[in-house]
Amino acid sequence: MTSPALDRFIAEAAARSRVHSLAADRVLALAPLMLDLIEDAESFLEPQHYRSDPDGYTRNLIRDDPDHGLSLYALVWRPGQWTPVHDHGSWGVVGIVEGVLEERSYLRVSPEGGDQDIDLVRGGLQLLTRGAVTSFVPNPDHIHVTGVPVERAQAVSLHLYGRTMKDFNIYDVAARTRRRVQVAHNES
Repeated sequence: MTSPALDRFIAEAAARSRVHSLAADRVLALAPLMLDLIEDAESFLEPQHYRSDPDGYTRNLIRDDPDHGLSLYALVWRPGQWTPVHDHGSWGVVGIVEGVLEERSYLRVSPEGGDQDIDLVRGGLQLLTRGAVTSFVPNPDHIHVTGVPVERAQAVSLHLYGRTMKDFNIYDVAARTRRRVQVAHNES
């Protein structure tokens, strides 16, 4: 699948990523590109990018560019679907194409290091509506849960990551642990 808007986005994202070595500088440079991309979403999103599953949110790969450390996904969130509490181990830029996506953050209050004895407290909330762009950097972890409450309509979001997102850390808040898990996606 090729699209001038998508091709321009990937080329410019790769160029800006090469210029900025710090994650915070990268997301600052890439967020305006995401804003433009979501405005052009109808020009490149195809039916396979809207695939969903009644059992959980769906990750649909749009473009993987391992040479430049970039991957772009369309995530589809049906009402009542949520991620586990997790972090990505990467920077990311997210744009909302459809609906309202809710992000609830967590703060680690225990010392860094290890996968045991992790104390998390709930942080803030973001309600991301159509056209919104947000970003994150590992600091060292950007821990959050994302989804759509059951009373809201489906949401669709675009996620650009600084690596191919094949795995991430999930947290068990009650057990005070985290573990690395593989995450699946649909190929486009």
